[in-house]
Amino acid sequence: MYAITGITGKVGSWLARTLLADARKGEEWAALGCEVAIAAMENASALTAAFSGTKAVFILPPSDFDPQPGYPEAKKVIDAVVEALKTAKPGKVLCLSTVGADAARDNLLSQRTMMEAALSTLSLPVTFLRPGWFLENAAWDVATARETGVIHSFLIPLDKHFPMVATRDVGRVAAKLIQEDWTGTRIVELEGPRRVSPNDLAAAFAKILERPVRAETVPRETWEDLFRSQGMKYPGPRIRMLDGFNEGWIEFSGGGAKALKGTVSVEEVVASLVQG
Repeated sequence: MYAITGITGKVGSWLARTLLADARKGEEWAALGCEVAIAAMENASALTAAFSGTKAVFILPPSDFDPQPGYPEAKKVIDAVVEALKTAKPGKVLCLSTVGADAARDNLLSQRTMMEAALSTLSLPVTFLRPGWFLENAAWDVATARETGVIHSFLIPLDKHFPMVATRDVGRVAAKLIQEDWTGTRIVELEGPRRVSPNDLAAAFAKILERPVRAETVPRETWEDLFRSQGMKYPGPRIRMLDGFNEGWIEFSGGGAKALKGTVSVEEVVASLVQG
């Protein structure tokens, strides 16, 4: 039995679908039905109950885009997950991390750096899957692309190609990794079949919508006021993350030379977003 946290999210759902599609395991699971355990990620006892007796556990840490200074929310989750894994002792652990988890500078993704550091102390086989920027983040652009022919980009310059990946690829690769056997701790990097620029995203929208669409940068000096107007209290980590992508210090090792490559194109993702 596999324990999958975040199964209702995009990556978790693709992981579960892929596992269930496996012919042998799918028949068994379909006959027995999946067991659902509801557990808050900061509740160690509930997580322990969900993880106990499992062959492998998939950890999908909750995303916090407006964390308090020092990341206390992430620390609560990390402490609970570590305690639960130590007590439940599953066969192996796959944790969804991120590109930039090894960045030296503090930023929004440092929450994943902290998770990796904590799980690396476990005496269990642990894999950290580090995907690139999710292509599905373009969901925020659907309305403006359709209504005004413009998408607004925090990634700059507009012709710079960034490591991006579809959540379907992340789920598929996660399903493969969680069924493998390994020892110790390993890191797996993952990006899409090709790197994507904001201009590429605009071109994909233009193709799918069959109308001109262009990308425009959101001026760096406006970010803090903009994020605060949207309700954020602590925009600093998010701004530093965006700086990291733009300045190149959030990147895969070797520029992605050893990263696994997915198969889902930016056009496929944009088409699915436009279709709702």
